[in-house]
Amino acid sequence: MIEAQIGIIGGSGLYKMEALTDLEEIQLTTPFGAPSDAIIVGQLDCIPVAFLARHGRNHHLLPSELPFRANIHAMKQLGVEYLISASAVGSLQAEIKPLDMVVPDQFIDRTKDRTATFFGEGIVAHIAFGDPICSQLAQVVADAVASLELPDVNLHRGGTYLCMEGPAFSTKAESHLYRSWGAAVIGMTNLTEAKLAREAEIAYATLALVTDYDCWHPDHDSVTVEMIIGNLQRNATNARQVIRAAVRSLAANPPNSEAHSALKYAILTPLDRAPETTREKLALLLQNYL
Repeated sequence: MIEAQIGIIGGSGLYKMEALTDLEEIQLTTPFGAPSDAIIVGQLDCIPVAFLARHGRNHHLLPSELPFRANIHAMKQLGVEYLISASAVGSLQAEIKPLDMVVPDQFIDRTKDRTATFFGEGIVAHIAFGDPICSQLAQVVADAVASLELPDVNLHRGGTYLCMEGPAFSTKAESHLYRSWGAAVIGMTNLTEAKLAREAEIAYATLALVTDYDCWHPDHDSVTVEMIIGNLQRNATNARQVIRAAVRSLAANPPNSEAHSALKYAILTPLDRAPETTREKLALLLQNYL
């Protein structure tokens, strides 16, 4: 099987990477079902990369319907060690404007209908998640943004991504509450990915692409669908440039990440006493510990 050390998950508006060459679509099966779509493996400036459209190329999956475990497991199957997640978000702070880019360092979880672990069924693991983003990978991504000097784009290093369930957006009361908590941006997907990537010992970072202000903002009601789509398209174009620069930097100097050994002290169940079916199901994740 083709392998790629670097993976990319594209969110709303980012359904493909035009710069990829030597493309191959790979349909993978996992113990957790099928991923959102075929994974596209190709060369980005002669660097092997695996790309997945989070919601499918035709954007047919709600955030709550996403096969998060299958998506991350499939990336692991391909040998991905660094995963860059691009996501459309709303801004919760006045200084974070539409078209800006945020590289968060924290999450708040407001989801409720998702399975956010590979474990269970006889094997218990508790990963450390105090720092949910790989700081080394986040720096690579943020430095890539800074190096490009994109027009109309301000970079915000750090900040909290509030992950809500969706698919409806926030009420104004919720939006003001999240602002009072100090959250920077709001989205519907990345927290679940980050948890599973950590369990899979994959370094993970988010490139959050601001499309608009959340409903707390006094000008929110004047935002049109056309404006949002326009910002999505501009964000996708900018994100492709950032990802390309980040991939080049990663390939030249792949950092050591604490995420790469996240399970070393996390597994509490003696694996020789765990159910064989569960060991087989999780074999890819447990291969260094069996």
